[in-house]
Amino acid sequence: MKETHQQIQFLAERMNQSILGQENVVNRIIMVLLANGNLLLEGMPGLAKTRAISSLAKNLDTGLSRIQFTPDLLPSDITGTEVYQPDSDEKFIFQPGPIFNNLILADEINRAPAKVQSALLEAMEERQVTVAGTTHKMDPLFMVMATQNPVEQEGTYPLPEAQMDRFLMHVIVHYPDTESEIKVLDLVRGEASEKQSGGSENETISPQVIFAARDEIAKIKIEESVKRYIVDLVNATRFPAKYSEQLNSWMDYGASPRASIALDKCSRVHAWMNQLDFVTPDNVRAVAHDILRHRIVSSYEANAEGINKDQIIDELLKQVAVA
Repeated sequence: MKETHQQIQFLAERMNQSILGQENVVNRIIMVLLANGNLLLEGMPGLAKTRAISSLAKNLDTGLSRIQFTPDLLPSDITGTEVYQPDSDEKFIFQPGPIFNNLILADEINRAPAKVQSALLEAMEERQVTVAGTTHKMDPLFMVMATQNPVEQEGTYPLPEAQMDRFLMHVIVHYPDTESEIKVLDLVRGEASEKQSGGSENETISPQVIFAARDEIAKIKIEESVKRYIVDLVNATRFPAKYSEQLNSWMDYGASPRASIALDKCSRVHAWMNQLDFVTPDNVRAVAHDILRHRIVSSYEANAEGINKDQIIDELLKQVAVA
């Protein structure tokens, strides 16, 4: 366990060297990868969202596909299509699309129509794609990182709640602090010089480390009281009136059972990353915001009062006690 943990730490350190001031984003990307899920990142342009997933692929020595979502994109542009081959014994041969890779960057997912979004989300959920009645399996190491721009919503197709639910985590990317941004200037200048001089060899980590870590995470213990706490948290989003009048006025709809499953998975990963062999309520609380943020629907009253979803989750964590 110790050796695997050290290699994952090394991966995080290497990524943080090239993505300055975004330690939380790096942490969440690795956490979602270890939990075998998919990630939705939301932030303004230029906050290293693309760089983050590229850095993961570079340091993990895996394939990366970047798909720029646009209004004219077709489902077959993602999944692939059958091509007619007159000289072949099989007249139609499947030509895989960019979804058939290890790491997928779905850039500005809300700029493509619902049919295209659905094609991607099927692959995320089922880990397979069906074209012309034939099912094609994805690679064992597969993760989608989709990005959204919180502004410029004209001409976009916002993801419905049912599709948002398919993402394990929804992470908000903030601006880096002043000191980190100064270091970014030096980093970019240094990389430009290195590129001109021919670059340098980069030590990579085997993808087998991820599978080994997943096996260890599956053995992390979770007590019945912590399981009850997870379910109580999710249940409180559905029946907030049981906990407080304020919570009830702030929420219209609660989270599905996928939220309970996600809290269980990610709290185990969080415990493992902190070198614990059991899950504590603190591990659950540490991942709650990123898991519940896109799964609850805030009310008109909350929006009118300027109460965001993170504030609602803060109140939820205050109201729900460990059994």
